[in-house]
Amino acid sequence: MKSYRKELWFDTTKRRQLINITPEIDTCLQESGIKEGMVLVNAMHITASVFINDDESGLHNDYEKWLEKLAPEKPYSQYQHNGYEDNADAHLKRTIMGREVVVAITDGKLDFGPWERIFYGEFDGKRRKRVLVKIIGE
Repeated sequence: MKSYRKELWFDTTKRRQLINITPEIDTCLQESGIKEGMVLVNAMHITASVFINDDESGLHNDYEKWLEKLAPEKPYSQYQHNGYEDNADAHLKRTIMGREVVVAITDGKLDFGPWERIFYGEFDGKRRKRVLVKIIGE
């Protein structure tokens, strides 16, 4: 069995941002040489997420509105966590959206449904953060 590990780094320009990272994961898969196995993609920061869904702008706007209703950024004083930092909402949004995804690899390709794509969700951005890609298989 082979194993491959790589960190992908992101510098987001906004506090909240969704980035389709499927092309980067495809590149990692090609670099690994693995044809059959599994890929794990996980956010290495507790205010960011990795998830699978459709790459459609209306849906991305819906996420923003929905997450903001569930865990509004402001007022900062509504959260006990906020003191030194003002990112309690980002921690909650990450919990909702999830930490990682696992995708099957078949014939050297990500084994997706027709519209599935992998996204990095940033909820406390404007700083450098990373995602771990771990691929195992043959």
